[in-house]
Amino acid sequence: MSEPQLYFRQLLSGRDFAPDDPIARQMVNFVYAIGDRATGETLLVDPAYAVDDLVDAVEADGMNVTGVLATHYHADHVGGSMMGCDIEGVATLLDRCHCPIHVQRDEAPWVQRTTGLSATDLVQHDSGDTVRVGGIDIQLLHTPGHTPGSQCFLVEGRLVSGDTLFLEGCGRTDLPGSNPEQMYDSLQLLSTLPDSTIVYPGHMYSAPSSATMQALREQNYVFKPTTKDAWMQWFGGNG
Repeated sequence: MSEPQLYFRQLLSGRDFAPDDPIARQMVNFVYAIGDRATGETLLVDPAYAVDDLVDAVEADGMNVTGVLATHYHADHVGGSMMGCDIEGVATLLDRCHCPIHVQRDEAPWVQRTTGLSATDLVQHDSGDTVRVGGIDIQLLHTPGHTPGSQCFLVEGRLVSGDTLFLEGCGRTDLPGSNPEQMYDSLQLLSTLPDSTIVYPGHMYSAPSSATMQALREQNYVFKPTTKDAWMQWFGGNG
């Protein structure tokens, strides 16, 4: 039986890459590779901590990095300074693979400040845009709340949700650029996806590494409030 055209790989920081980095082990970030096996092209979602490890991992699968999809600007996802540490990220990747960095339009200035990249390094997108890698189409969904330009990526029944939606809970809404009302709206948008959609989060904050949207609607407490007013009572002042 031939392999599927879609190349999709989930990599955990501190285990699959950057195993000796204590921050990577603490933050348990997921990085994703989404590509086309037929053309050998792949995009990395939120490469950070150990760029060479990530590129080496996908190249060992016969794939070449041709771009980056950034869910949001935080340093543990795109590189920069965090907790007094400098985290490697997209700026380092560009030294090895000159490729476009796809960001949501509202997130572009935040990404520039965090990473030191210039505007010409970024490709700015609106919600609903499609990024193609080989013959694979990836739909971009603007999901503000955790940050102004947080975005999720939908590809062949898989949702890479970044820090918008975890398997338990959602991203914090008490950080610079956060907005709890927008988070409610973004979660409502994601909740309309088909039951069978498999959600792949930005961090391993629970034992499973993925779950269906149906399971999350039933089990994740962030979907319990049925109105925005009720949501704000629960989450308005917290993450």
